[in-house]
Amino acid sequence: QVQLQESEGGSVQAGGSLRISCATSGFRNNSACMAWIRQAPGKQYEGVATIRNGVSTTYADSVKGRFTISQDVAKNTLYLQMDSLMPDDTAMYYCAAHDRWPYACGLTERYSYWGQGTQVTVSS
Repeated sequence: QVQLQESEGGSVQAGGSLRISCATSGFRNNSACMAWIRQAPGKQYEGVATIRNGVSTTYADSVKGRFTISQDVAKNTLYLQMDSLMPDDTAMYYCAAHDRWPYACGLTERYSYWGQGTQVTVSS
């Protein structure tokens, strides 16, 4: 049974940094596509970043150059380092994953597994 559990988010001022993590368990192998997805109040879900095999990454244009997704396979943990945060980054952030062959890993994949979400608030 796959489980995803995000760390606690937080509140920061614009221009600040925050790192959130996601502890994973239950995957049969390391081929899963892992993603961070966010939902701001009153808006649709937005794919933020994806990673597969700890190397291949994809970022939304809105966060490119500011956010970094990474994965510690040995620790079964996914990270999202967020720098130069802006008020528009305020959202609930979800860790998500899928393990369907051929393991496509785009921002708009249909993710099968989701964490409960963690709130990130950026004040101006």
